[in-house]
Amino acid sequence: MTGKKEAKLLKDIPAVRWTVLMLLALAIFSAYYFEDILSPLKSLLETSRGWDSLAFGTYAGSVSFFNVFLFFLIFAGIILDKMGVRFTAILAGVVMVAGAAINWYAVTDLFAGTNLENWFNNNLNYIPVFDQLGVSPFYREMPAAAKLASIGFMIFGCGEGMATVAVMRGIVKWFSGKELALASGLEMAIGRLGMATCMIFSPLIARSVIAGKADVSRSVSFGLILLIISLILFIIYFFADKKMDLQVNKAKVKGDPFKIKDIGKIFTSSGFWLIALLCVFFYSAILPFQKYAVNMLECNLNFTPLAMDSFWRTNTAATVQYIVILATAAAAFSSNFWKKKVKNLLLACSFLLLIVVCFMTYAQQSPGAISSVLPLLAMCITPILGNFIDRKGKAVTMLMLGSILLIACHLTFAFILPLLKGYVIGGFIVAYAAILVLGASFSLVPAALWPSVPKLVDKKVLGTAYALIFWIQSIGLWLFPILIGRTLTSSNLDVAEKLNLGLITSDEASVMYNYTNPLIMLACLGGAALILGFVLKITDKKKRIGLELPNLNAPVNADRSVENQPG
Repeated sequence: MTGKKEAKLLKDIPAVRWTVLMLLALAIFSAYYFEDILSPLKSLLETSRGWDSLAFGTYAGSVSFFNVFLFFLIFAGIILDKMGVRFTAILAGVVMVAGAAINWYAVTDLFAGTNLENWFNNNLNYIPVFDQLGVSPFYREMPAAAKLASIGFMIFGCGEGMATVAVMRGIVKWFSGKELALASGLEMAIGRLGMATCMIFSPLIARSVIAGKADVSRSVSFGLILLIISLILFIIYFFADKKMDLQVNKAKVKGDPFKIKDIGKIFTSSGFWLIALLCVFFYSAILPFQKYAVNMLECNLNFTPLAMDSFWRTNTAATVQYIVILATAAAAFSSNFWKKKVKNLLLACSFLLLIVVCFMTYAQQSPGAISSVLPLLAMCITPILGNFIDRKGKAVTMLMLGSILLIACHLTFAFILPLLKGYVIGGFIVAYAAILVLGASFSLVPAALWPSVPKLVDKKVLGTAYALIFWIQSIGLWLFPILIGRTLTSSNLDVAEKLNLGLITSDEASVMYNYTNPLIMLACLGGAALILGFVLKITDKKKRIGLELPNLNAPVNADRSVENQPG
């Protein structure tokens, strides 16, 4: 009789659990879209709002400031383990919307010339303690709009971090003992789709001339609308998750409740610390780069301005491109559910569509369009790798392979791409190859790393464990955009000097930067991740953690029934 009730749980019905996954993944889609909302607009911010590389880098790094220095992510993990997924997800949605609204106001003409702008110009130039430690979120002469936008981005980052750990916890809750790595990979793939969507449509929306000028605030307002939709999706998830918990409470006895002292169990796991450090090195080498990728391509490739009546300048072209991207991802993902012949056919179609996307982005002669293919291959490969790890294992091996690809890509951008600037075809081919391989590297972490965490810690502190990993990761995501900006500035003093002397315009200066030193720094992070991968593999073999084993039907560490935790 008990077995019959178990079979009727909502999580045991494939259509229901995959629908729940889509609710969570689409909410993350909106969060990822907004996180990169200004990334393809760096040059426009410089020319229209006066944000130099340091201002942009400081803004980009601010998304992690509250999470890191006010320990908000750790509190989010405790809230998650104490209050449950449902409460945390909705709270995260509200916080993201609030932060995004502030961010939007900061880059609008409504803010320009106000008393509030004057206040920001004259204040927050010195923050006690943070200035002494050299980690202040602002600096003297930082544009007022960048300061306020950074505050909004900090608040948004709190909500995004909370949403990320809640979604990961929700996936484990619904997919534990099932297709966990595949579900995790699909969720991250849809998040990558948000990044790709942003790279295509953010510059298109901003540069669509209304009232005679381009305006970054239009892009931010669209992102804000998406976050409101994500809040609605979290509310829908609330009811589905609550219904499953009601079923579970009838079928099972509740496990041990979460206690603060249980957090200590996390710190005794050497595997946890290796995973956390590997995560911070790996993500710090990719996500901060994403914010500079568009400008890096502008500085290393020769783009030919399109005629005003060119088809590739139209919204229709961008829409067609986006449809092809969706078809590419859909073909790759659906291949996971078919047998060999159909599977190979779908993968071949996905590969051909990927080539079509590359051609279309090249035809647009837009660095934003080209950089959009970075998350595309990740979006295609992540679910496939997740399915492989669910069935075959080798998670740590995948992490090491990703680190090797990461190093190769950044060194290619640093040393090979600049040599090919005068060679149109060669430069673009190398750029596409490096971007696509970097996307493949990006796909290896979510498919391999996140599903490994439940093997390392007790289920009742899983939310806090994820939060601690994201907190450590956030240190890198806060620090490295700033380091990239400062390294970029210090490596291009001649550009600043020419601009100050009036020898070049701000438009010319924005595409003259040498990115070699920042890229070498990012390649070194990949090297550190590779070393940690070796250590993790040795630790896994020595302690028999099971990180290299398949996920399907595998016993989960200290399984106390995820469902028995609060909503």
